Amino acid sequence: MCRPEKCPDSVRGMAAMTPHAGGPDETDRAESQETGEAAPSPPRTTADAAGRVRMTAWVRGEVQGVGFRWFTRAAVLRIGGLVGYVSNLDDGRVQIVAEGPRAGCERILEWLRGGDTPGRVEGVTELFDQPRGGYTEFAIR
Repeated sequence: MCRPEKCPDSVRGMAAMTPHAGGPDETDRAESQETGEAAPSPPRTTADAAGRVRMTAWVRGEVQGVGFRWFTRAAVLRIGGLVGYVSNLDDGRVQIVAEGPRAGCERILEWLRGGDTPGRVEGVTELFDQPRGGYTEFAIR
């Protein structure tokens, strides 16, 4: 790196904007407390206080017209503890929204990827988030 008095203005400004390589350290936190600046926030969790999550999964492949939603609901009921729904999408995928313990949601993903589903699953994409509530059972839509 160049010496500050010989650096172009653009490089000097960039040095001030460059974050620490390892993120905030104890010194940063102490300085934040002394100056009254907001301390770095902890990473956002996807579980609520009771440990429940919301999983949305999209399943690609030959998954419509083969009983996929019915078998998915049966698998969810076998696992237990999950509420939400399974539905067909206009683009040929199936969407699954399940809320409950993360372990139950992970078991659904294992089942979806395990080859014991009707039709042919070419891929599964999932997203975990905070549960929103509003479901009393696991339904087929």
